[in-house]
Amino acid sequence: RASRLLAIHEGLAAVLSGHKPMEAAVEQTFVNKDGVATLKLGQARGVAMLAPAMFGITVAEYAPNQVKKTVVGAGHADKHQIAMMLKILLPKAEPPSADAADALAIAITHAHHRQSTALRLKVVGI
Repeated sequence: RASRLLAIHEGLAAVLSGHKPMEAAVEQTFVNKDGVATLKLGQARGVAMLAPAMFGITVAEYAPNQVKKTVVGAGHADKHQIAMMLKILLPKAEPPSADAADALAIAITHAHHRQSTALRLKVVGI
């Protein structure tokens, strides 16, 4: 398990140092019935938030329903609906996996909501 978390961190650090993004966004964790899976997801998410923070990048968070509503227009959209909208919104993008498609959906959500997110962070003093 620790080696997987290290691999996530090293991969993200390589992307961050290579591409030098100014912003980052993640999806908030949903709690499901499988506590072990939720814990593992939380650990990976923690690493995914730590890596940008180590580069001085603020990380925005979005609820899964907000991502779906932003991309599809409905908060309870399924993966197929998200994939269809991604093809419309980003016709040249060809995400190789469902996780990559989710990442693009989160990026679209952040691009759409980033001004209000930045304002909220300013108000709370981050």
